[in-house]
Amino acid sequence: MDPVDPIPHPAAPTPSALPSLEQLPDDRDTLKHMVLELLAALQEERRDKEALRHRLDLILRRLYGPRTERFDPNQPSLFDPPAPDSDAAPTTDFAAPTTEAEMPPAPRRRCRPHGRRPLPENLPRRVVEHCLTDAERVCSCGCLRVEIGVEHSEQLDWQPASLFVWHHQIHKYACPHCAAKAAKAATTEVADAASDSAIPEGADREAATSPVVVSAVKPAMPIARGLPGPGLLAYLIVSKHTDHLPLYRQESILARQGVLLPRSTTCDWLAACAELLHPLYDLMVSRVLQSRYLHTDDTTVKNQRPPQDATATARLWGYLGDEQHPYNVFDFTTSRRRDGPEHFLARYKGYLHADAFSGYDRLYLPRAEGKAASIIEVACNAHARRKFHEARTSDALRAHQALASYGQLYELERRAKDWDEASRLRLRQELALPVLARLKAWLEGEREAVLPKSPIAEAIGYALNNWSALIRYTEAGFLSIDNNVAEREMKRIAIGRKNWLFVGSAKGGQTAAVLYSFTSTCQRLQVEPWSYLQEVLSRLPTTATEQLPEWLPDRWKAARAPKAAPEALPPPEA
Repeated sequence: MDPVDPIPHPAAPTPSALPSLEQLPDDRDTLKHMVLELLAALQEERRDKEALRHRLDLILRRLYGPRTERFDPNQPSLFDPPAPDSDAAPTTDFAAPTTEAEMPPAPRRRCRPHGRRPLPENLPRRVVEHCLTDAERVCSCGCLRVEIGVEHSEQLDWQPASLFVWHHQIHKYACPHCAAKAAKAATTEVADAASDSAIPEGADREAATSPVVVSAVKPAMPIARGLPGPGLLAYLIVSKHTDHLPLYRQESILARQGVLLPRSTTCDWLAACAELLHPLYDLMVSRVLQSRYLHTDDTTVKNQRPPQDATATARLWGYLGDEQHPYNVFDFTTSRRRDGPEHFLARYKGYLHADAFSGYDRLYLPRAEGKAASIIEVACNAHARRKFHEARTSDALRAHQALASYGQLYELERRAKDWDEASRLRLRQELALPVLARLKAWLEGEREAVLPKSPIAEAIGYALNNWSALIRYTEAGFLSIDNNVAEREMKRIAIGRKNWLFVGSAKGGQTAAVLYSFTSTCQRLQVEPWSYLQEVLSRLPTTATEQLPEWLPDRWKAARAPKAAPEALPPPEA
């Protein structure tokens, strides 16, 4: 009887046959990019193999090496084996296809400066003088040394953030002359009323004897009669929605400074801030819906709801406006039904960059019979490329040929990144469209030659089914080849939910959507979020509706940008 191996081994993948010359494409640029894709795949495979070989050597050395290096496999090791080298493969620059068309030269990329960078000028400076004492200044010859210069150096330091208390003292004022006159009149009225044996019903005895008092006006607070100031509220918002610190961690951080703020209290404060910011949030939404194009994506969040504090899967949707409306706004829904984007985009007209989610399909239909669609779909080529990347292990030849075509397309986009819209459109029409035409013809020819349920068939089917939307970016210079900008923005939610885990209710989800809209927009515009929110929360309680546009993040940044110094006048002629 043959011995049975107690440890089952997975079946090794069957190596695919090498392609024949007839199977390789005839286009030179496609072949070049295929070679680069294959080299990148080979380098990645070699790196993984070296990492596995290194770990295997460590295990063999511990099992069969010198006695001092051996260990019992049944005894867990105190230290984990060193992690393999995870350096990313160097980026390969693809050569752009050559053409005789006149295109603007590609701008030179700026290199990152080396060495120590100067400290920001806006940081406060605390001067420390290092001087010799009178005794140390006496020279060996008996003379007193005199100062001949000062050496300057800067050192960056940090001190813990500290809480402080605003102690409001509202001063009251009264006129002595009017007070005496009012007191005399009040005495007369009291005497007359006593003669009548009664004071009329509804009369205020204290008001009759009190002088007219005028007091200073206390500024309106973000939360009426509330404890927190605008700086503390801005700190809580930035800590949770930018630095991803959940409220229970903030509670312990503040407790170390001697202030106990329960998370239930700070949660109510954040909800009050979202309510105060909601008119400005609505204004940002209306501005975003005026964009020529939008980027949108969604991600899951856990929504806690009764009974028994069960959690259900909810959604946060992000909508990113164009350069003329540079705002990132979020929306919260309790499910992924199409009602969410349909309601949010009910008044939008323009291009929509999105993935191939079926819930968007109704958005691309005409809203009235006989009229064109108000929203035009722009699909994400990164999704299509990713499916071919995942199919490399099952069909390397076809997958790398498709990846080579996408390499050409993305190289063109990198080349035209800083060009104006007209030049970028011309580049896409003259160079990208021929590549896309060859790719489509190749996909249609290979569709019948692959297994229907294979990964490469799924990648080909996805590309062909969404082909018109995938190539729509070539119709305008302001459109993008993919939707990566929205997907990167969803990383903000993904990192945050690993810390705060869930939203407490649908109202809590909407609060998060409003606050994320402001912190995300600040990061997009490179605005310091605490400074912005601290001032906005201070001013919004007394801001009229017509003044709201002044507090949009881009308007706020422009108003506080340093003004350029006026040019010096030429010297007068002699």
